[in-house]
Amino acid sequence: MRFLHRLNPLSKIAAPLPAMALLLFTRDIATPLIFCIATLVMLVVGAHLRARTLLVLLIVIPMIVAVMSVSFGIWTDPARVGDSPVLIEVGPVRFTVGAWLVGLATALRLTSIVLLALIGGLTSTGPDLVRSLVQQLRVPYRLGYTALAAFRFVPRFRHELDVIRQAHRVRGISDGRGPIAWVARTAGYVVPLLAGAIRHAERVALAMDSRAFGAHSTRTERYIIAFRARDWVFIVFFWALTAVVVML
Repeated sequence: MRFLHRLNPLSKIAAPLPAMALLLFTRDIATPLIFCIATLVMLVVGAHLRARTLLVLLIVIPMIVAVMSVSFGIWTDPARVGDSPVLIEVGPVRFTVGAWLVGLATALRLTSIVLLALIGGLTSTGPDLVRSLVQQLRVPYRLGYTALAAFRFVPRFRHELDVIRQAHRVRGISDGRGPIAWVARTAGYVVPLLAGAIRHAERVALAMDSRAFGAHSTRTERYIIAFRARDWVFIVFFWALTAVVVML
């Protein structure tokens, strides 16, 4: 298991927070670019990622940045860039180098914030995050484990949706092809999926009540999510990196 997966989920939230706050107020290109590169290197080296995820991080995201830089550049006020070499001129529309640089800075800023959030998003699970909130931040376990039960609903709903689709295919239910047919099929899944969700929620509520969930102010933990020295090292390292970028 690579090092990012061994860290406490809270450390992977606390570490990039100053950098994300800094990026909200930056207007240059270098600062978000440094964080983008550093975060990508950290994810590739320290996280166990699927080939599809690597493809998105290393190829798709740079392509999205390129498209967003042009999109934001087109909407940039020409008065902000002053006299700048013209890249494209179509009738009254003039797309200059300065406008593209402004769009590139905005695109990199948004991308770097998303990548920083992915440090924890790609290497932590929802249940571990809930457990760490309860154990380290003393969030009331009634709230935490209610959220944990909600996380468990997602794979359950996915399974029930697959069962409903298979049942429709077995019965030969078909509304044809095209977007209208897709909308009709999706609408047909809503009622049985909602009914299954209500039944499952009732069973979970009865199971929690039968086990006296919430009867005491505290409870014991089966899985301990510890906050170790390596978590503090990771936080201090990331904050130091942020400070160096600010000074440079």
